Amino acid sequence: MRYKATDPRNQCNDRFVLSKGHAAPILYAAWAEAGFVKEADLINLRKIDSDLEGHPTPKLEFVDVATGSLGQGLGAACGMAYTGKHFDKSSYRVYCMMGDGECSEGAVWEAMAFGSHYNLDNLVAVIDANRLGQSEAAPLKHDMDVYRKRCEAFGWNTYVVDGHDVEELCKALWQAQQVKGKPTMIVAKTFKGRGLKGIENTDNWHGKPLPKDRAEEAIKDLESQIQNPNKTICPELPNEDTAPADLSPITLPSPPNYKIGDKVHTHTADLSPFTLPSPSY
Repeated sequence: MRYKATDPRNQCNDRFVLSKGHAAPILYAAWAEAGFVKEADLINLRKIDSDLEGHPTPKLEFVDVATGSLGQGLGAACGMAYTGKHFDKSSYRVYCMMGDGECSEGAVWEAMAFGSHYNLDNLVAVIDANRLGQSEAAPLKHDMDVYRKRCEAFGWNTYVVDGHDVEELCKALWQAQQVKGKPTMIVAKTFKGRGLKGIENTDNWHGKPLPKDRAEEAIKDLESQIQNPNKTICPELPNEDTAPADLSPITLPSPPNYKIGDKVHTHTADLSPFTLPSPSY
């Protein structure tokens, strides 16, 4: 992603939507490496006085949209990509991380149809197909061929990858940038709890903390796999090709002429809509 770490609200930055909002801890960890969050603050996750909530919210400057109601993130990402392509006419790209369980939501497939209809080639979505939902297996489990066929049927350029292979993921993300005229879906086959003995690919661990002894063992194992613990992330800067939003064409109606105590039926109340400029295609 291209963005200014010191200016997370910059209109030229690439956008990221974490549709599977319950994965917020890994988002916060990534932003800690990017310098948006102090590493020491991560330990305050979900505490009553912490801004690091269980799901991401826009009170954090690096979060564009609140998620957690599953199935809604892709629609928001489509709206951002549509704005970038048809209104801003900018080069920023939009990325959306989804879960496989939320793909049971009809809103996901409405967004899929929208994305291909408007040729949103600046949009890349990733399905984390880990087979397991919150309380039971996701409907398609690990049937990657069905995922591929469904996404392609909705007009999306589609790649199926090993979600634990960073090189393969990077290759798919690079290839997505070369595609013109359609959005890209990356279906990543993963295993929940990968590498954790007795936990990998098993039910009933969604959102549950590990017992202390098992947590300490898992942390040591994960730390042993970190190859460059002190590496500084230097993101590529975005292209400065997005003008500040011009709100002048937006007109609002006059406020309704109600008096305190008046009883006004909702059918006859003044609900005149405000007007928006039309995009050019």
